[in-house]
Order: sequence, then structure tokens, then C-alpha cells
Amino acid sequence: MAAGKEKYVPSFWIPSKTPQAEQTKVTKPDKTVYCPMSGRPLKMKDLFPVKFTQINDPDDKRSIMVKDARYMCPVTRDTLGNSVPAAVIRTTGDVVTMDCVEKIIKKDWLHPLTGDKLTEKDIIQLQMGATGFSSTNVHLEAKEARPALQV
Repeated sequence: MAAGKEKYVPSFWIPSKTPQAEQTKVTKPDKTVYCPMSGRPLKMKDLFPVKFTQINDPDDKRSIMVKDARYMCPVTRDTLGNSVPAAVIRTTGDVVTMDCVEKIIKKDWLHPLTGDKLTEKDIIQLQMGATGFSSTNVHLEAKEARPALQV
């Protein structure tokens, strides 16, 4: 374009190139990893392994990747899925259903597989899975637009 106007041509494809766009200052990202639930910095001592119990059906010869039901509660043998509330027992990492927690574990506060004493802090409820659509469970809002790849 003549007289240097190529710098000012608006592009409705890239939000940062429109005439209404304001200059944003890109800040250096924080190197600290934060807990998504509490917002506090994560430390290695706070992490522990999580064990999912696989469903072992000798009649089903399909790969675990194509099975509809892959994991189960080791106590009640209920199938785990996106619609089943589940929790992790911190001391062993076993994933159990919330029904198991309410009906069996909270009754005596003993681990149903090992017999160890448990406390309220040893039960960590897992967040249920979503369908993949962003509007299903949480309202998402973009904070900053980024330019798209152009060819």
C-alpha cells in the first residue's frame, strides 16, 4: 500500500490487529506451579500416586482402550466413569466411589482394604469429568486474545 498504510490496515481475523484493539503488555509467566483447587504453590511432598483398579474380565479380549468400562472401585466393584462421584484415599492412592466413602469408610474411619485408620483429610473427592463442551460444567472466559497462525 502507498505511504506506509499497510501498518494500519485493520484485520477482523486477528483481534489484536483491529483499530479498536489496545496494546497489551505480555508479562513473563510465573515459574511456580499452583494447585488448581486451593491456589497454593504445589510441592513434591504434597503429591502422591493414584491407583485405578482395572476391570479384569477374562471373557473380554478387547484392548483396554476400546472398552467402555475400564476401571472399578476396588471395594464395591462398581464401575467408575464420568458420571460416578469418586474419591482418592490419600494413604494408599486407591480410587473408590463416594458411595463407598459414605457407607463404608465413614462408618468406622478404617481403610476397607488395609484396615488402617483414616481421617477426614485422607479422603480427597475427585472432580467429575465433562463432555468436552466448554459450556457444560464451568463458565469459561478468555482473558487475553492471542494471534492465530497465518499462512
